[in-house]
Amino acid sequence: MRARELIDSASFGPDALKAIGAAFDAAWVDIADHFGNDPADIEIARYKLATALLSVASEESRDVGVLKKAALLSLALDYRDTTPTYHELKRRAANRDRPKR
Repeated sequence: MRARELIDSASFGPDALKAIGAAFDAAWVDIADHFGNDPADIEIARYKLATALLSVASEESRDVGVLKKAALLSLALDYRDTTPTYHELKRRAANRDRPKR
């Protein structure tokens, strides 16, 4: 619900908001299965998608496909930048297993 409110309250004209809303719905259909059934996790994911979409939108935004693709790319890049790499997780595990002095 917060995601849709964020989009609906954005400072864009009616045509841009219509395209942004359609892009949000289309993008969510593509990624919804990745977030399980927990309502809290779903709400967080939808909010992040809305934020990503608004970060790439402009008043001239009308192409739903372009908006959708740009928002999903932004979301993926943000996820990649904030998710520890395999090597980082391995390093953390090794440090955790070391005896304390």
